[in-house]
Amino acid sequence: MFNMHVATIVIIIANVLVSLKGFNDTSFFDRYKFNIAAINAGQKERTVTSGFLHVDLSHLFFNMFTLYFFADVVVRGFGPGKFIGIYFVSLIAGSLLAIFFHKNEPQYSAVGASGAVTGILYAAILLQPDMDLFLMFIPIPIPAYVVGIGYLLYSIYGMKSRLGNIGHTAHFGGAIGGFAMTLLFMPNIIFTQTLMVGLLAIPIIILFAMQKMGKI
Repeated sequence: MFNMHVATIVIIIANVLVSLKGFNDTSFFDRYKFNIAAINAGQKERTVTSGFLHVDLSHLFFNMFTLYFFADVVVRGFGPGKFIGIYFVSLIAGSLLAIFFHKNEPQYSAVGASGAVTGILYAAILLQPDMDLFLMFIPIPIPAYVVGIGYLLYSIYGMKSRLGNIGHTAHFGGAIGGFAMTLLFMPNIIFTQTLMVGLLAIPIIILFAMQKMGKI
């Protein structure tokens, strides 16, 4: 399937199947989505299951399309085992950050693979910082790190305006997870890609600064 590694295919299929089930079964969607009150009541599995549910087809497509573009870089760089590890660590890190930011909001709910995908995106950019992307309606290549940073800055806007039932906070947790795991697996990147490490840290720093100042 378009030369994708079987590990990527399995993750995409899992997301599609679980999301389709959620589209057609409201009780299933509600039972496994991320929800602070339910997690505090002991349903910890939601921190993982919510990462395979999506709001609608466009939400699912955007996440899987992004994963498709960046997964192979991480698989080639670290192998399928570490790729899957980064994916799930990023997913869980996204949920943990959402718990941190929304612990006093029992009604807070979210779904989506965005945290896991953002972790893979950050890992891919660190591994191949000279990547360029062609986005729809933009006829010139855009550096991948610009896309990654822009994606997280948009997520800050999403957090402030509470856009949809999407886990914008999880984007940052996922980015932190992918960022940390990549440095753990390949610490020399800190010295060989110092500028890129610093640039990718900027939106994460902005987020915590805004949180500290009570602006988000």
